[in-house]
Amino acid sequence: MRMSASPLDRITPPFADLAKHAGVQPGREALAAGPSFWPHLTVLTAFWIYVALSNVLYANSMQASLSSMKIEHVFAAWDARLIQHLLLYPLFLLSMWRSLRTGWRPLWRTVPIQLLCALGFAVLASPALVLGTRLLGHWEDEHPGSSGHSWTAFLGGPELPTWIASATNFLVTYGFGLALVTGFAFYQRLRDSQLRSAALERALTQAHLTTLRMQLSPHTLFNLLHTIRGQISWDPPAAQAMVVQLGDLLRRLLSAGEREFSRLSDELQFVALYLELQQKRFADRLTITAPAREDIPRAWVPSLILQPLVENAVVHGLAGHEGAVTIRVEASVSAETLTLRVLNTIAPARGGSGDTGIGLANVRERLAVQFGERASFEAGPADEQLWRAQIHMPLLRDGPESAAQPDSRVAL
Repeated sequence: MRMSASPLDRITPPFADLAKHAGVQPGREALAAGPSFWPHLTVLTAFWIYVALSNVLYANSMQASLSSMKIEHVFAAWDARLIQHLLLYPLFLLSMWRSLRTGWRPLWRTVPIQLLCALGFAVLASPALVLGTRLLGHWEDEHPGSSGHSWTAFLGGPELPTWIASATNFLVTYGFGLALVTGFAFYQRLRDSQLRSAALERALTQAHLTTLRMQLSPHTLFNLLHTIRGQISWDPPAAQAMVVQLGDLLRRLLSAGEREFSRLSDELQFVALYLELQQKRFADRLTITAPAREDIPRAWVPSLILQPLVENAVVHGLAGHEGAVTIRVEASVSAETLTLRVLNTIAPARGGSGDTGIGLANVRERLAVQFGERASFEAGPADEQLWRAQIHMPLLRDGPESAAQPDSRVAL
């Protein structure tokens, strides 16, 4: 007979793999696995020790009060009560284990089983006390002249009301224990559910970031191939040299795309290589300055976070006019905030036409996913002839010591 698949078994393969890596078990297996019984054993043992001590102390204090009035042997001796609780301890654990395995759904089937577990435990409390009293040899002292052990003697004597009272008392105790362990089991399931949800959320976030980084690779490759194509027809040697540089650039692009974070120095080196390729195409119009490596602040940034900004600076800066374009990248550190800026000159008439596009949207989304409200991104004209794209993000230091000084600035 073929069983129907659970909702998690029917999800699409990528999300099924994601759930597996996040620690979510599919279908009924997740429910069957459940939390271990060992934490429950600790809670129930502590509860039963408390019950045993409280019952022994209560019986001793009451018997002491009655003994002052010359009334003896109303309550069993403390050692007999202690043996009673030792004998009931494994039965208590067994009943609780059965109760947890049974659960509460559906009610028409589980409630009778729960009641049988509770009553089965409670009715054995009085026989356990009798057995403890006999094992210690206190039975004849507490029941002088007692004769016969038949059911007729039991039903006709004082034992039946005592048994009922004892069963009622331990039934209430069982109820408190069941409420305690059920609440603890619910807390464990809630905590495990929160952990699984957090793991799944982290996996989804990682998958989202990977998708965003992969989005940059074809975008950058298309722009570079377009640049090289313009060189092939009228300067083949330059085009060949650019193809070699493109190979190095793509190797770095693929390597950076596999990492979530990169050193700022590596990001700037990648940017410099990209701008060098663009400068070979627009040698008479594009002006770029490169920083000394030792002047770059030591910090970590999201991989390829600057690449869309410099691509936008090249395209946006050169569009709409035939004049020279200057592109500058700045990295500022103030307190625990890292600021990255890409500035480029633009034609006077090009106001806000460069604040949209795949690259800039990618930057905004990645910063929102990785840092939330702790990071911000803005792009717009700084003045009539200067465009500025700016990132504010938490400073991720390279090691325990930071080489970045406050308000230090590097120009590219």
